[in-house]
Amino acid sequence: MEKRKIEIMDTTLRDGEQTSGVSFPSAEKLTIAKLLLEELNVDRIEVASARVSEGEFQAVKAITDWANLNGYIERVEMLTFVDGGKSIDWMLNAGAKVQNLLTKGSLNHLTHQLKKTPEQHFSEIKEVVDLAENAGIKTNVYLEDWSNGMHNSPEYVFQFLDFLVTLPLERILLPDTLGVLTPSETYNYFSQITLKYPTVHFDFHAHNDYDLSVANVMESIKAGAKGLHLTVNGMGERAGNAPMASVVAVINDFFKDKVEIQVKETALYSTSKLIEAFSGVRIPSNKPVVGDNVFTQTAGIHADGDNKNNLYFNNLMPERFGRKRKYALGKTSGKANIEKNLQELGLKLNDEDLKKVTQRIIELGDQKELVTKEDLPYIISDVLDSNLYQEKIIIESYVLTHSKGLKPSTTVALKIDDQYIQEHAQGDGQFDAFMNALKKIYKSKGLSLPTLVDYAVRIPPGSTSDALCETIITWETEEKRFITRGLDSDQTVSAIKATQKMLNI
Repeated sequence: MEKRKIEIMDTTLRDGEQTSGVSFPSAEKLTIAKLLLEELNVDRIEVASARVSEGEFQAVKAITDWANLNGYIERVEMLTFVDGGKSIDWMLNAGAKVQNLLTKGSLNHLTHQLKKTPEQHFSEIKEVVDLAENAGIKTNVYLEDWSNGMHNSPEYVFQFLDFLVTLPLERILLPDTLGVLTPSETYNYFSQITLKYPTVHFDFHAHNDYDLSVANVMESIKAGAKGLHLTVNGMGERAGNAPMASVVAVINDFFKDKVEIQVKETALYSTSKLIEAFSGVRIPSNKPVVGDNVFTQTAGIHADGDNKNNLYFNNLMPERFGRKRKYALGKTSGKANIEKNLQELGLKLNDEDLKKVTQRIIELGDQKELVTKEDLPYIISDVLDSNLYQEKIIIESYVLTHSKGLKPSTTVALKIDDQYIQEHAQGDGQFDAFMNALKKIYKSKGLSLPTLVDYAVRIPPGSTSDALCETIITWETEEKRFITRGLDSDQTVSAIKATQKMLNI
């Protein structure tokens, strides 16, 4: 049986940008657009709303200029409005070729927001569609509040669809604007429509207010949807939209015999992390597919099972998404978790020593301390009083200065293999100045430092300004990515402690 092709339309740059506090500058929008089309390989992207601001116009112009040069212009879409052609003029100036026209999909919205009759609304829509066709712009139509329209005014919805199918449209877009649908309702409503209009291309646009967006997307696929609207990390207004990574994994695992998509799974995680960095919206650690902890086994019995025919694996193998399985170290770890981490470090302990190290990690876990793979050599040396780990690089001393009107500066004295080296540098902040001084030292020895890719600081909830501060820094080399932590009452000092661990790792 021939598989049904489903289009994936990413709306991170339009609907996702409506996440509270998020605004992507022009350069970031262009970078994201390139990533979505070239690396993730989505079918289409919705990048902006017409007539929002001059900055938005410049961002769209940059994207359309690039898309025109690279053959992507038909895959770049704009949200437009029934405004007598003003949005069409905006699109022409911006170089865009596909509009997603926002119309009213419920009688409630039409009556109380626009205060118009269906006939008036339809007439104005036709005017805009005709203008677009004459201008060489393709049209898709959104039925805003469609889900409530099906709840409360289905006669109007079908009257509207009967009218729309007479127009020169590419697609009709059916949004659950307020995230109110249940899975059974999604299947029922979508089926009614696809059965009545079997040749029309319908997209489903899900919101996640009840955490049902992925389930609703599944039901829309069963009911004949030909396109899905998703956002990276589920970004969007209120509780967000249906998340890209989860939906792609669901389709590839549960619909692989019936439908196909062209999105590249291996690019999901890197795309997700870039959007996290640009938006400033952190990915929950337990978010499926892309969360930091979703491929981390914590319980020792699970690590033991993984050693015995992968008893605790499912189809969501981390390698599919460019990731690796991890084994957490804490009070529930057990010997199997620790052995897994030791293997990665190339270390082996006898049973008696392994018991001692396991007990120490359990004690740290009881104190709510987080233990990483990179901490193991420290712990082994401490518990076994061995020479397995020796600090070859020590930050002997440093001076941090921060004065109003002057750039922060740092003087660092470092001991490397008993050689004492001192350097001074400035930076955008005290820690940046400290890192710049370190780079000078390393450069003088023909060495390079790992790249700092994430920096997080936290204090216990409810603490005061004198609280202990934990700095968690993620580093990356060509071979691996790893995390170090530092603890101190001073934020910069805690970061320096984390950095000294990095230097020795």
